[in-house]
Amino acid sequence: MRAACGLLYRHWSDGSRLEKLPAELRPQGRAEAYRVQAYIEEFSAQPLFGWKIAATSIAGQRHIGVDGPLAGRLLAERVIADGGAFVLGSNLMRVAELEFAFRMGEDLVPRQTPYSQEEVLASVTSLHPAIELPDSRFAHFESAGLAQLIADNACAHYFVLGPAADQNWRALDLAVHPGQLFRNGELAEQGRGANVLGDPRIALTWLANELSRHGMTLKAGQVVTTGTCLKPLAISVSERIEGDLGVLGKVSVTIT
Repeated sequence: MRAACGLLYRHWSDGSRLEKLPAELRPQGRAEAYRVQAYIEEFSAQPLFGWKIAATSIAGQRHIGVDGPLAGRLLAERVIADGGAFVLGSNLMRVAELEFAFRMGEDLVPRQTPYSQEEVLASVTSLHPAIELPDSRFAHFESAGLAQLIADNACAHYFVLGPAADQNWRALDLAVHPGQLFRNGELAEQGRGANVLGDPRIALTWLANELSRHGMTLKAGQVVTTGTCLKPLAISVSERIEGDLGVLGKVSVTIT
């Protein structure tokens, strides 16, 4: 397991690609794939920043050939300050995604019974606008398959967290809440919360239970970004990307 993660991380670090993991390192199924992914924390000098959810829309699932969402880890070293710069470099996916992100205030530990949405939301301290800048270590990530994609940290790469919303987000219907991405000040993509598993709160609850099922704790202080609420926006060098969640706030990044 450690060898598989080490190979993927080496490709992550130098921006290179592989076709697929060698047969002897390839995980079989979700559980084994998450065990491979877990070793990525050994490459970080800081506590885990949080979690991402990939493939939270039917279109996204079809694009990468999976039948449901995938969880990945957000490393603190890969978090860009709001308004900061992202070096596009060898990024293969070259997209930006606007997301609803939640910061947890309590640990949600593994248990036999699933967490309800009410329990999960009661453990949240704040909601933030966020931009994810995903990538894959596989040259053909669309056909890598579920297990290899989870092992590949669910295409996590870089992440931008905006400020906590001032608005009482708990009173809002996040399913119908709009989101917009602007490129150099011009509207480029728009969507709504329902594009995230029907509601970002449903996605957050899915993540808590996915971790629980696989013996992992969603910890206080960690951030969960719930998946793109609009079509991923193609990005290029010298662009300023701004995400706007209306009363919930804005977040931005410059592509260099």
